[in-house]
Amino acid sequence: MLSNLAVGFLESSSIAKGIEATDAMVKMASIKLAKTTIVARGKYIIFITGPQGEVESSMRAGREVLGKTLVDEVLIRNASSQVIASLDKRIPVETLGAVGIIETKEAIAAVLAADAAAKAANVHLLETKTVVGGGKGYVTMCGDVGDVRTAVAAGITAIKKELLVSQVVIPNADPQLVGTIGK
Repeated sequence: MLSNLAVGFLESSSIAKGIEATDAMVKMASIKLAKTTIVARGKYIIFITGPQGEVESSMRAGREVLGKTLVDEVLIRNASSQVIASLDKRIPVETLGAVGIIETKEAIAAVLAADAAAKAANVHLLETKTVVGGGKGYVTMCGDVGDVRTAVAAGITAIKKELLVSQVVIPNADPQLVGTIGK
C-alpha cells in the first residue's frame, strides 16, 4: 500500500552541517521531520516526510547547506507505507515462511531497497534498519518464497551495485528466527 507521501533522506559526513541543514530544511517547506540520527563514522542522517513538492523543496535547501559534506540522498515519491512503519523498528509477525534480507554498505540505500521490495511483491517488511555498526543498513522481509525472491530482486536492482553487501533468501525459515527477526 502506498502512503501518498514522499520521503526524503540526506546523509552528511558532518554532524554540525547535518544539524544546520536540518534547520534549513524544516524552515523551507511544510514537511515533517521524521528522524535525525548520527551513524558510524560521524555521519548524520536526516529523514523527512510530506507532500512531494514540499519534500523536494526541503531537500534542495538541505543539499545547498550540506555542499560537499553530502554523502548520499534518497527521494522516494509515493513511498510504501510499510517502509515508513518498519523504519528502525521491528514489525511483529507470527510466522515467517520465506525470509529475505538485503544488506547495504550505506544506511539510506536500505530504505530505497525496502521501498522497491515492498512495491514489487506481496511481502511483509519486518524491519528497515538504518542505524547499524559501520554505517550499514539492511531490510528484512517475509512471505511466500516466490514473492520474497521477487521483492529481493527488485530491492537490489533499485540500489547502486557498489552499495550492495549481500542478499539472502531463506525459502523456509526455521520458526526460531521469529524471535530474532520477526518480533
